Amino acid sequence: MDGKMIGQIFKEMGLVTEYDIQQALAKQKETGEALGQILVGTGQVTEVDLSRALAEQAGLEFIDLEKVEIPPEVIELVDHATVDTFQIMPVEFDGSTLVVAVSRPDNLSVLDDLRFSLPEVSNFKAKVANEDQVKKAIEVYYQDGGSNMDELLAGVGTAAMEGGESDDLAQLEADANAGPVVKLLNMILLQAIRDRAADIHLEPFEHEFKVRYRVDGVLYEMMPPPIHLARSVISRVKVMANLDIAETRLPQDGRIELNVGGNPIDLRVSTLPTMYGESVVMRILDRTNLALDLEKLGFRPDELGAFRNLVAKPNGIILVTGPTGSGKTTTLYSVLMEANSVDVKIITTEDPVEYDLEGVVQVQVQEEIGLTFADCLRSILRQDPDKILVGEIRDIETAQIAVESSLTGHIVYSTLHTNDAPSSVTRILDLGLEPFLIAATLEGVIAQRLARRTCVQCKTPYDPTEQELYELELTATETQGREFFFGKGCKACNGTGYRGRVALFEMMLVNDRLRDLIMNAASTAELRAAAREDGMRTLRDSGLLHIYDGISTIEEIVKETISTV
Repeated sequence: MDGKMIGQIFKEMGLVTEYDIQQALAKQKETGEALGQILVGTGQVTEVDLSRALAEQAGLEFIDLEKVEIPPEVIELVDHATVDTFQIMPVEFDGSTLVVAVSRPDNLSVLDDLRFSLPEVSNFKAKVANEDQVKKAIEVYYQDGGSNMDELLAGVGTAAMEGGESDDLAQLEADANAGPVVKLLNMILLQAIRDRAADIHLEPFEHEFKVRYRVDGVLYEMMPPPIHLARSVISRVKVMANLDIAETRLPQDGRIELNVGGNPIDLRVSTLPTMYGESVVMRILDRTNLALDLEKLGFRPDELGAFRNLVAKPNGIILVTGPTGSGKTTTLYSVLMEANSVDVKIITTEDPVEYDLEGVVQVQVQEEIGLTFADCLRSILRQDPDKILVGEIRDIETAQIAVESSLTGHIVYSTLHTNDAPSSVTRILDLGLEPFLIAATLEGVIAQRLARRTCVQCKTPYDPTEQELYELELTATETQGREFFFGKGCKACNGTGYRGRVALFEMMLVNDRLRDLIMNAASTAELRAAAREDGMRTLRDSGLLHIYDGISTIEEIVKETISTV
């Protein structure tokens, strides 16, 4: 790296004055925006100027893609999915060194990723190009879609395909590292990340090898690779996750770290032996898209204020409930990050630790060696914590220690798997905890769901049917004057009508009235009725507001809240 400040480089290029730089720096303090983008926004420098400056700052050569003619044989080296996902462009190849244009100088780790899929290339060299020029070049040179699954699989030889049936360790390793297998898996991973998938499912059956992505909570099936490749591809995943590829009889868990387009991506890998081979699920943990900010979770202004007051309590237990994949961990991580400071000691015990939180002590539960939530929690109390996160209250032992922790002046955050907030009390009672202990320590329960957002690109108004209104327990009179929307389906949402998800919250704040009911072992229905009288907005109520705001659809809200009425 050259080490020069970007403003100084612009000044040396004769594009700005010292006064311009100081003005931009003052604006940067207010907005937090990058200095280069501020100067682009004021019109003092162009996007191309910025790319040139970034190249000089990084000590790299700038390349003007509009003045370069790229040979077809160079284009054929790197498939469309790779260049599109990484936002790179192959430019030159002399038989050993491939020159790659990148739009971001901090994206050089992409070269390491390319080495996996291009074993025929000995060396890689990066040059910096303007981002818009990279996108335009991809459109021009890959207008036919570039290489696809069929073209990729055409290069797989019979030996490689049949080698997946071998039990020989050396053969398994050879198959897992074979060029076509590496390319195929990379294509699967890159496509999943590009489509914003949360999970990738690799499922071998008797006559089919299924690949499915979970996008916005819904599973979509992709074009299946040949069944002959199943074991080789799954072995490749296990190699990348540092798992035992020879062990196919027992479940295994591992982790893969990738760098896609300069962004760090973690894959949490789980294998499960089945009748026809190992089923693999990879949870995609994109740290760059993790918005650990309470204001970005989806709380309405009145809810956010109440939630902040709740989590700021000095002691007690606060629970977040919901099914798997409802965003409980994100909510709790956001709470911890807001509370995280030099004068606050935060310790978590999780199974597994999903994201590394700077400044937070995180402990991984390992039940196979006897390190349970309860064991961790006992030890945490000897570490002088201020705030404690317990990944999940699963048993009476963990619940009792959580209560003891709160009674000794600690705030404890944890999760449960229940349908709504009031039923969490019943769930804890079922574990065997005494009602008076729950009443004394429980401060609040937040139930949440994630509903798909209506795609803004194809959002269309319509009149709901009587049946749809009935499912919402509404009448035509109650909805008179309101506008309803649905997504027709477009390229932006892959024809689904939805893109992204929005959170629904149900927040039950435990007051004296609810404590009395808990002490008397009141039913879930009684707790719900009392909480609603005290102003609790149910999941269904929250969903209705999102429908009225045009954020989600009747169909989606009914689906996500049908069991929480």
